[in-house]
Amino acid sequence: MVFLDIEMQGNVVVPPDQLDSKGLLLRKGIILRLLEDIAGRKASKEHGYYIAVTTLNSVAEGRVQELTGSVGFPVSFRCITLKPCKGEILVGIVDKVLRHGIFLKSGPIENIFLSEKKMQDYKFIMTEDPSFVNDKQQSKMEYGSRVRFKVLGIKWMEWDRGFQMLATLAGDFLGPI
Repeated sequence: MVFLDIEMQGNVVVPPDQLDSKGLLLRKGIILRLLEDIAGRKASKEHGYYIAVTTLNSVAEGRVQELTGSVGFPVSFRCITLKPCKGEILVGIVDKVLRHGIFLKSGPIENIFLSEKKMQDYKFIMTEDPSFVNDKQQSKMEYGSRVRFKVLGIKWMEWDRGFQMLATLAGDFLGPI
């Protein structure tokens, strides 16, 4: 996954109970609200997953919202994001094992599907703990296993505010670790 350092602009709304006439406490309130807003956004199609706000570059003059008494501050800040890319090699943890494939998690991405058709020489074994087994290499993929895979495709899901991925084991040194 690619880490990006991006500059963003936005509006931070500070409720009246967090406002204080002392500049330092007001700046603290703005930073706390900015961090809450970024955490609530989770990700965007353009930037990827929001990881951390690194700097608060500027805070413009606030405007009072008459109905609520809150104050909106236009802000400029830098943020670290994480964006998945097609073709890259990642490591994921097996989250679910189904007859037709495996669901993996890797970092903030919780929806990665590895189809049985993209796992050469692996066979589904239905036991108390279902798994995919390769008799030639004596390897096994089951719940909790770490798997190195290649990203085959990526799709942005607006309703979930996250990415879905398709994975493959076609390539050298891919599979259970």
